Amino acid sequence: MEATHSVNTSEEKMQTDKAAKKTYTVIVNARERTVDTDELTFDQVVHLAFDEPPTGENVQITVLYRRGHGNKEGTLVAGQSVKVKNGMVFDVTATNKS
Repeated sequence: MEATHSVNTSEEKMQTDKAAKKTYTVIVNARERTVDTDELTFDQVVHLAFDEPPTGENVQITVLYRRGHGNKEGTLVAGQSVKVKNGMVFDVTATNKS
């Protein structure tokens, strides 16, 4: 009986942890977005900015951020990620280099 009680407690804790998962409000291209991850990758930010991200041989996407942890600002490139903070601002632009 004791083991069953421990299992229930573990299941309850997992459900509580899921319910308590932190969410963050960020601004992406002047639009408020809610995310539930502590870190955002370049690709995730691009998908928050564009429903269908532009593609093509000459398309270059730039991700700038500000108001990060410690009031940091910077640039994200493919393969990088940044820790998320409430109120963080991302500017995502797509250009066609010629």
